[in-house]
Amino acid sequence: MAPERADSSMQEIVVEGLPDPPRFGSPTALAIRAGQQIFISGTLAWDADRKLVGVGDVEVQTRHILDAMAAILRTQGASLRDIVKINFFLTDIRDKERIWAVRREMFGDHRPASTLVEVSQLVDTEAKLEVEAIALVPPSRP
Repeated sequence: MAPERADSSMQEIVVEGLPDPPRFGSPTALAIRAGQQIFISGTLAWDADRKLVGVGDVEVQTRHILDAMAAILRTQGASLRDIVKINFFLTDIRDKERIWAVRREMFGDHRPASTLVEVSQLVDTEAKLEVEAIALVPPSRP
């Protein structure tokens, strides 16, 4: 039996068309909403069947990940502009300029707090980056 949640306002977010972690044996959620906060788990450039999109192309992977995050946020009445913290984990730090270009394109002048680090490997060995984020939904939104 699973333990009860301390806060009944927590809800798991599932989005049709995005990979559902439990479907692939993962004990994690795609994202969780707790009150007005949305916590998006580390996201790779996977399609709904967990196949990597944009193999070898960090810009395609970055755009796919941010599009997936935007889809998650839309289900909660939010957008990329509501992200307050975003973390990028790269397998090659030399890709940062290409990632930043996509980020500027998709975020415009919105500049959330951010971390960007190089890692030795990701769960999908062909993935070039993984991204996680925290967003705040303004109280006037559902």
